[in-house]
Amino acid sequence: MGYGRWDDDTYKAARTFRAAQGIDDFGYTADMRHQPREEWRADPLLDPYRVTARECRDSADHADSTPIAVLFDVTGSMGRVPRIMQGKLGRLHGLLRHKGYLADPQILFGGIGDADSDRVPLQIGQFESDNRMDEQLRAMFLEGGGGGQKSESYELAAYFMARHVATDAWEKRRRKGYLFLIGDELNKHRLEARHIRRVIGDAVEPDIDPRSVYRELATRWHVYYILPRQSSYYDDPEIAEHWRDLLGQNFMRLDDPGAVCELIATTIGLEEQVVDLDQALVDLAEVGSKAESKAVGRALAAGGRRAIGPA
Repeated sequence: MGYGRWDDDTYKAARTFRAAQGIDDFGYTADMRHQPREEWRADPLLDPYRVTARECRDSADHADSTPIAVLFDVTGSMGRVPRIMQGKLGRLHGLLRHKGYLADPQILFGGIGDADSDRVPLQIGQFESDNRMDEQLRAMFLEGGGGGQKSESYELAAYFMARHVATDAWEKRRRKGYLFLIGDELNKHRLEARHIRRVIGDAVEPDIDPRSVYRELATRWHVYYILPRQSSYYDDPEIAEHWRDLLGQNFMRLDDPGAVCELIATTIGLEEQVVDLDQALVDLAEVGSKAESKAVGRALAAGGRRAIGPA
């Protein structure tokens, strides 16, 4: 995966065609809704079961590949965020490439649910550089479930990303990738072995402490958690404390969910040290709205990121 180049005209033409024909951008979700619940399943493109590894590899087109994984909580009202992202893929890719934040980004999308209650608790796509990233995002099943326990299976997704992803960025250059978790609840208290066996297919026996999974994950990934203003948990101090304890300043609140693409791109630009926050906000204003730029500025400044930038 990861071959080819993004074509914004093709992306816009496909969106226009679907709108004219009354086709849902998330057609797979629409199809599943017409099936009995017991038949709900992940699209084969995003099914993590028995996957040895999702790979982000260099190619003739992309000699300096950088993996970016964006995993959404798709329970309840959080299902709106993937739709926002799908509508702004061109802007995200444009910021990363045309503003020089990354030379060769490869993007993977995934969905996170509740392994205790959902039919499809985990979906993990492929790393792509061209318009197939739009195809995999639209193939996501927005189940909209969740267990109502103020927790979802983020730790199961973290386990997959720690154990089942291979990247040339790390293997050749010892460069970390970027992982963005977008949600509004807590990890489960334990990563249960039975969930790993059922959803991913690994022959694991003991349960795992989620903290150990995130420590392992952090050796090869810059890990961020974005809490958009989507639910009553946005101002919940327990949610903030939980994620800050795990990720420090990489926990971010975003008061405008419509700015999620812009926040991801800006965060990468800062981490790559190609822009400071002031310049990043100028870049955003050139491609988006002032409201989105301000929302990104608030999210990043609240985490103390103004000082990050080129030396």
